[in-house]
Amino acid sequence: MDTSMKTKFSRQREAIRKQLSGRHDHPTAETLYEELKEEFPRLSVATVYRNLNQLVESGEIAKINLNGPARFDYNPEPHSHFVCKGCGCVVDMSDNNDEALIAARKNFDGDIESCSSQFYGMCSQCIKETAQ
Repeated sequence: MDTSMKTKFSRQREAIRKQLSGRHDHPTAETLYEELKEEFPRLSVATVYRNLNQLVESGEIAKINLNGPARFDYNPEPHSHFVCKGCGCVVDMSDNNDEALIAARKNFDGDIESCSSQFYGMCSQCIKETAQ
């Protein structure tokens, strides 16, 4: 986390951070807005985006850009994700990409710092639904 970037305390930003913490479903800004608008009736989607972008810039959270709207991850460390082609859910994978990183570094004339990857397929819920 970049501690040199000072931002003024914001109840809304803290609520967004809290809403993201402990989650592994990587919600969109719109999802977070829908979840928080009852607690913060004057909250706007633009405010949610602005606060999420500040959290990304400070290194507190990660932004995942896939096909469709950006998703946000409470874990900013490089790691892999599974993306369901059925329902579109995005979930963390337990691997840490060490083997891929080692192999890439052997074959690259430069400095690779980290890597992350996406796996695509069908989640167990979608498989169950298509089997019925």
